[in-house]
Amino acid sequence: MMSCEKRRVFGAGFVLLQGVVTAVFPQLSVKLAKKMIGKNFDNASDLEANPAYVRQLRAVGVGMVAAGGTTLLLDSPQETKSDSPEDGASDEGSTESST
Repeated sequence: MMSCEKRRVFGAGFVLLQGVVTAVFPQLSVKLAKKMIGKNFDNASDLEANPAYVRQLRAVGVGMVAAGGTTLLLDSPQETKSDSPEDGASDEGSTESST
């Protein structure tokens, strides 16, 4: 079973990859949407994406890249564990000086 940290890294990597694909190849997302709509509606293959929709898909892809990349860059568990002070190390000095 994967740990929570590994799942978070995997999820962030997946979002980053999906964002790159959506930003670079928005027509793939349009084809996927057509295919999904076509399961429930007739003549969905006749639909055409407006240029504004393609621009919006690219913007969503760039946002996904930013979110996934930021999560991968800022989530470094080794730093957070090693930077924390040892249990009671900072409290001992303050209690000794007050007595």
